[in-house]
Amino acid sequence: MKEYNKLSIKDWALEDRPREKLMYNGVKSLSSAELLAIIIGSGNRDQSAVELAKSILSNCNNDLNQLAKKSIHDLMKIRGIGEAKAIGIISALELGRRQKSFQSKQKQKITCSQDAFEILLPCVENIGHEEFWVLFMNRANKIVEIKNVSSGGITGTVFDIRLILKDALQLEAVNLILCHNHPSGNLSPSSADKEITTKAIQAAKLMNIDILDHLIIGDNQYYSFADDGLI
Repeated sequence: MKEYNKLSIKDWALEDRPREKLMYNGVKSLSSAELLAIIIGSGNRDQSAVELAKSILSNCNNDLNQLAKKSIHDLMKIRGIGEAKAIGIISALELGRRQKSFQSKQKQKITCSQDAFEILLPCVENIGHEEFWVLFMNRANKIVEIKNVSSGGITGTVFDIRLILKDALQLEAVNLILCHNHPSGNLSPSSADKEITTKAIQAAKLMNIDILDHLIIGDNQYYSFADDGLI
């Protein structure tokens, strides 16, 4: 039987190659698979970079949100994805998250729980484990800093209120909003969530710092302790 050599991207017409297509037609002309192919750089013995990218997306049901939840270990289970390619994908997705967060931060002033949610969502969306974040604000409720203070497991994370208050003093922040995500999507606060919020409020008051709210985010929705009258 006659063997056929695999056609590599270098053999494609110039206008069909992802990098050249981006240069001449703009980034929006590329499909998600083509963008991913540029990130991973090369394919393998049996697949071009674009074919490998399509395989990665197929593994995630062509859902970029599912891809964003993958860990390096998860990605390396896909045939043709080694450590370097997995790290490249994870890094690109994290850069996208941070860009979304930066845009939101430009709103500056927090006037309600919805404002805080819109700013904090990019920090915790599509994460398969719990993370704790804090919005540091001045007396006018303008954002001074947004900081990740703890990362944990699938079912929980803890934070040290002393370190948060230390950061608040250094930043000259007097109003704080706490936030953590529930990967399960269940927004109901646990007894531990309520207890840690109460203790944090009490500790902050000793430093003349107010904790205005505590948000729980999951599945692009949120629960507000303040809106529910718990703060």
